Amino acid sequence: MGAVNTFAAGRYRFLVAALAALAACAVAAALCTTVARSSSPDAQTAAVSVGGSTVGQPVPSGFLGLSIEIPAIATYAGLDPQAINPVFEQLLRNLAPDQSQVLRIGGDSTDWTWYPVPHMRRPPWVRYTLSKRWLAVTRALAEAVDARLIFGINLEAHSPRVAAAEADALVGGIGPQSIDALEPGNEPELYGSFGWYRTPTGRAVEGRAHGYDFSDFTHDFSNITRSLPQIQLAGPGIGSSSWIQQLRAFLTAEPRVGVVTLHRYPLKRCLATARVTVGQLLSESSSIGLAGSVAHNVAIAHARGHQLRIDELNSVACGGQRGVSDTFASSLWSLDALFAMASVGVDGVNVHTVPNSINELFTFEQVNGQWQGSVRPDYYGLLMFAQAAPPGSRLLKLSGTTRGAFRAWATLAPDGHTRVVLINTNTARRALVTVRALSAAASATLERLTAPAVTSKSGVTLGGQTFGPETSTGMLAGTPQTTSVAPVGGAYHITLPAASAALLTLSS
Repeated sequence: MGAVNTFAAGRYRFLVAALAALAACAVAAALCTTVARSSSPDAQTAAVSVGGSTVGQPVPSGFLGLSIEIPAIATYAGLDPQAINPVFEQLLRNLAPDQSQVLRIGGDSTDWTWYPVPHMRRPPWVRYTLSKRWLAVTRALAEAVDARLIFGINLEAHSPRVAAAEADALVGGIGPQSIDALEPGNEPELYGSFGWYRTPTGRAVEGRAHGYDFSDFTHDFSNITRSLPQIQLAGPGIGSSSWIQQLRAFLTAEPRVGVVTLHRYPLKRCLATARVTVGQLLSESSSIGLAGSVAHNVAIAHARGHQLRIDELNSVACGGQRGVSDTFASSLWSLDALFAMASVGVDGVNVHTVPNSINELFTFEQVNGQWQGSVRPDYYGLLMFAQAAPPGSRLLKLSGTTRGAFRAWATLAPDGHTRVVLINTNTARRALVTVRALSAAASATLERLTAPAVTSKSGVTLGGQTFGPETSTGMLAGTPQTTSVAPVGGAYHITLPAASAALLTLSS
């Protein structure tokens, strides 16, 4: 009899506890779901505490921009300076709302381009000729989106006349007010390794001898820049780690350089046999590690009063890897990588997009005179960063689980809002995240960045909205889907699906 009473009493206590739990669920369903699933084998747990102290410098205005090849201006903006592609314009504005964007125009095409020089025959290395129409289109684009431009100037030709003619045409045709800097050369460390052009018989001609080194480049840079107008210079425009180590010597030799420019790609696929994976792209080394590789150079530049921009960045060098850089994985990577660059003090990043490459951010076509755009997954990650880190934002110190497959970043913006970005790079397991802030607001809003799968090339949504297969506006479409999240026990409890990200915004 006593045993039965003991069992009944135990069952009664269990029922009371269950009823209490159900009552709590009615108040905080999200927390109840999180607790119920906390022991689920398909979930990982993470905890983040947002501190009150800031880290590093404020995110500068114009931090996020694009890098575009010279011929791509016509591809993206069109050929009519009176009717610039409005979809492209809007996609640019989205990444730099209420601020002037820094647009870099250069890349490989820097050293394949010229503006015709009087009494000089067209050189065999020319693949693109600047025209008055190109200049007019570029000027109209810069004015339309209030862009400051970094222009690549031909260095590989090793001709002050060619460089001066090009620079003079740019300044005269676009106007000095829109030019932030002139950048002689593009990745000169490769001049002696790759063919610059081919002769009519098919023989590859290199731009420099195989022994071309950093001191040779510095000499060439000084020689060319003496012929350029008195406009701020950018450089050295290099990506080789061994050359980057010599940045201090370059800046000592080149006092006119005001914007230090480096190129960074976490992964390379420059050989036909090379392969990279989604797992490699989403690893810490491809975002946090990549930013760490330039932290010392940031300090060198800042000590001299210079900006440092990563003015060419993308996921996979040499055009990208199909099934990796053209998928939703690139969106999660770019969001994480941009925050990582900001955290080490980088002053700006230009994401490189090349028409017809796997890495391309968008494509355009005209249908019956109307522009249509198709937006790739990577762009959505850039857009969430732009929302989470408006100009003047300060990164906040975090503690807890902020590394490994789960990453977290937080900002305090001039509008007083705290924004917390949560990224789950685990492609198989969701994350059950607890976020604690010094002053938990009565409620916060949650916006999600998701796709059907990490390898999806379509179906990406940001806050429930999408650009769809095509956009004629350059704006996200559909009904916004943000969730109100109330703190429970002084913390926000969020379930983050595998391979997804979320932006938690706490009101001031």
